[in-house]
Amino acid sequence: MSKGKSAPSFPLERVRNIGIAAHVDAGKTTLTERVLFYTGASHKIGEVHHGNTTMDWQAEEQEHGITITAAVTKCPWKDHLIQIVDTPGHVDFTIEVERSMRVLDGAVIVMDGVRGVEPQTETVWRQANKFAVPRVVFINKMDKPGADFDRALESIRKRLGETPVPVCVPIIDEKVVLHLIEEKAYTFSGDKGENVEVRELAPHEADMVAEYREAMLLTLGDFDEDLADKVLMEEDISEEEIWSVLRRLTRDGRVRPAFSGSALRNWGVQPLLDALLKLMPSPLERPASRGERADGEFEQVEMDDEGDLVALAFKVQLFDGRRHVFARIYRGTLEPGTEVLLAGRDMKERVARVFDVSANKKTRIDSARAGQIVVLAGLRHATTGDTLCAPDHPILLERIDAREPVLGLAIEPESSKDEDKMLEVLGKVTEEDPTLRFEEDQDTGQRILKGMGELHLQISFERIQREFGLKLNVGKPRVMHRESIANRATATGSVDRVIESNAGRFELKAAVTVDVKPLGRGEGVQLTCEPSWQPGDLEPSAEQAEAVRQGASDALTGGPLQGAQLEDVAVTVKMVETFEGAATPQALRIAASTAVRDALKSAGGLLLQPIMKVEVVVPDENTGGVLGDLQSRGAVILGHEAEAGTTSITAECGLTALLGYTTELRSQTRGHGQFTMEFARFDAQ
Repeated sequence: MSKGKSAPSFPLERVRNIGIAAHVDAGKTTLTERVLFYTGASHKIGEVHHGNTTMDWQAEEQEHGITITAAVTKCPWKDHLIQIVDTPGHVDFTIEVERSMRVLDGAVIVMDGVRGVEPQTETVWRQANKFAVPRVVFINKMDKPGADFDRALESIRKRLGETPVPVCVPIIDEKVVLHLIEEKAYTFSGDKGENVEVRELAPHEADMVAEYREAMLLTLGDFDEDLADKVLMEEDISEEEIWSVLRRLTRDGRVRPAFSGSALRNWGVQPLLDALLKLMPSPLERPASRGERADGEFEQVEMDDEGDLVALAFKVQLFDGRRHVFARIYRGTLEPGTEVLLAGRDMKERVARVFDVSANKKTRIDSARAGQIVVLAGLRHATTGDTLCAPDHPILLERIDAREPVLGLAIEPESSKDEDKMLEVLGKVTEEDPTLRFEEDQDTGQRILKGMGELHLQISFERIQREFGLKLNVGKPRVMHRESIANRATATGSVDRVIESNAGRFELKAAVTVDVKPLGRGEGVQLTCEPSWQPGDLEPSAEQAEAVRQGASDALTGGPLQGAQLEDVAVTVKMVETFEGAATPQALRIAASTAVRDALKSAGGLLLQPIMKVEVVVPDENTGGVLGDLQSRGAVILGHEAEAGTTSITAECGLTALLGYTTELRSQTRGHGQFTMEFARFDAQ
């Protein structure tokens, strides 16, 4: 760690906070390594297959050859500062993409030139849509056999429902990209593609550019009448005018500019960097964030160094076993020693140190200001999604949602003397990763660690052993189920008892009638508590009304079959019967809870398991066998499509039947099959 340095100061209008996201193995970390090298932020190019990349710094990332945790770095480019977040591509680590998109101003979505849009591409696209992040597309791996730029663009239209606008078109055999706006050819030479030559178009290149450029201008003209008129009148259109229209439409999310090249072969990256400066917004150009004040009113938080501090903690990470918090500052400045309020939690903490960060390298800085992404030390309680604000100006920004884990494993320490250490370590890692959950099974007494999939849990155990020296015994995978009900039912719960104690004799007597019915998948649990009260002239007290609601809620903590979390159930409290002074809040709570439990049981429990959306890519000759195997696992085949010697199969299947499927697929296809899955919903199967 460096000390006492100040980060290079760039005015906010020349700062770009950019995320790089993609389906696993599309080449985003390889692209990031080239960006760092060409901008001078790194003096070497690391390769994923060599395990020596700057951004994949964790031992598990280097060993498995995948990105696990989002890494932040900075690089200068043509009098601008680009702050880059390299995110994971594997769906098990999707929380890293979610919380990164929450704080970014723009994104580069990397796609495989052969495969185009893939399942995790769709996932990261939805996450970018959720936070209205402007983005461009880099069609990578154009050197691979079967790569097709036009087909990749069509997959964007078809699978994402978006409008791609080509800007840099590849000539694959010549390692050239043709710039449609500048009407120039870019060539790349040198050992690492560091020498870029911009030259005039050759005749065959000019013909190609003319065709693509006309299509590009017509597409932009669909959204801009002035440009459309000039295109139809065949008037000259300046580069700046095209950039201006494209910039506006990109930032509004109307079109998605597309670039191309091969990061591994070192071509096509520099034009992308130039375009990021032109097309992506600075922090000042993003819409103001909306925060809720303590009085319930909403306030627009403008990106400004002045004003009361507002920052969002979007990630907790352990560096050398010490807790650090990643934060994006939205307003004000932050210095070491600043006291901050955790909005909505009525808790104050003091920031001990502020760091700039590049992957796992920290540099202490004297202050941070609006627009920056920094790392904070000294915060013991701040966690993912917390708003850090000035104590005398409480304000709460939109939180970051974490997905529910779907797979659990029973764990115990290898040595009984490590019991306390295990609890301490698991407390740290689950705080760092909100999609990891640790709990104790009330029936068996087993400790269960839950995660997003087999790889997620495997990586977690490897980290626990490496970072904390703790070895765990791990049981068989256990799929996390939910429960619902099959039918509608009504039940009345009652209580009629006398309690005698030293304080006297008390009578508890009440009856509550409820109705339950199943809802559609994904609708959650709904409780309506507006009953009629008997006798009819009764005016219940606030305590009595709350007791009925609380009793009904008590019974909704678990389903009627296994006590698993309930999903997709509507409960309506219809009637409450009271008996003079015997209908105490305690009596009403017991009666309401009994009524709901009896109604759920009468309605018939329904066990729901995680249903996964699956895509399997296999050589054509293995298609029949793989389809048969999937169907034998209860999968519903949604479709399959043959292209360039491979077949892509999409299906839905219960998670239980997919445990260990990766190994089975490799065996069936001699190692050539690829398998990805993503949680779709909880459902019966």
